Amino acid sequence: MRMPARQRCHAVLAGLVTLATAAALSVAATAPAAAADTWNEVGSDRADPLTESQGLASVEVPAGSPNRYTGIGTIPFGLTVRGWNHVGDPDASYNGYYVEPYQADSGGAKMFRVQAPGGAWSEYVHALSPGEALNNSFDTISPNGSWMVSGEWGTMNRLLVFPTPGVNPATSPSANLPQASTINLDHAVRDVQGCDFATSTQLLCSSDDPEGALFGITKPLLQIDLSAEPGSADVTGHVTALRQLPLRSSCSGSFESEGIDYDRRTGTLRVIVVSPGFCVLTDSKTYRFTRS
Repeated sequence: MRMPARQRCHAVLAGLVTLATAAALSVAATAPAAAADTWNEVGSDRADPLTESQGLASVEVPAGSPNRYTGIGTIPFGLTVRGWNHVGDPDASYNGYYVEPYQADSGGAKMFRVQAPGGAWSEYVHALSPGEALNNSFDTISPNGSWMVSGEWGTMNRLLVFPTPGVNPATSPSANLPQASTINLDHAVRDVQGCDFATSTQLLCSSDDPEGALFGITKPLLQIDLSAEPGSADVTGHVTALRQLPLRSSCSGSFESEGIDYDRRTGTLRVIVVSPGFCVLTDSKTYRFTRS
C-alpha cells in the first residue's frame, strides 16, 4: 500500500536523523585521543657531525646534568670492535638511568647500553623476534620508568615495547631482553629516527621519510596518541603529522632528520637535522620548538 505523503516525509526525516547520528558516532569513535599540538621553531644550535648527529637526551638526575648526545664519535672503541658500530637516539628515565640503542651490520640481535645513576655501565642484548628488523634507531623510556619503546626502519605499522633494561626488575644483563608488547599504529610511518614521551600516553617522533606519500610532507614531526600507557599488553596508537622539520642549509641535496628529545622541565622539544653534502660539517642543526 502506498504511504501517505506526510508519513513518507516523516520516514525520510527519521532516516536522515538515523544516518546523521550513526555518522557522528563513527567520527567520535575514530577521533584521536588528543588534539594535535602546534610546535613553533624558537631557535637552533649547530650539531657536531661526529658527536651530535644521531641522537640526544635531556638528563634530570643528577640535577644540573648536561644534555647527552650520540654520534659515530661517541661509540666506545670496545663496542666497535665487537660489531656494535651504530648508535641511535638515546633516552634517560626520570630517575637517572641513561639508555643508548646499538646495532650491528649483521646478526640476530640488537643491544641497549645502560648507565646507572651511579655511573656504572651494563649491556642488555635483545635477540630479534621473528620478522623483526635488525636496525635499532632509538629508545624512549615511559614516564613511569618501567617500559621502553623502540622502533624499526622502513615502512612500519608498529612500535616495539620492552621492559626498561636496568630499571624494570624483570631485566638482567645476563639474560635476553624480551619484547613485552606492541604499539599497533593506525597509520603507517616510515624511517622513524627517534621518539620521546611528551606524556604517559603521547609520543613525539621524528621521521626521515624522504618520499612524503604517507602524510603529504617529507621529514615530518609526528605525534602518536596511545590508547593506554604501554606495558605488557598491546595498545594502539593514533598517528598525526604535525609539520615538516626545518630543511635549511647552504648546500642542496638530501637532509636527514635524526634524534628527538622532549624536556618536560622547560617544555622544549629538540630535533637534530643533518645537512646534505659538505654542509654536514658546517650547518647541521639541533632545532628547538615550543608548543602553542
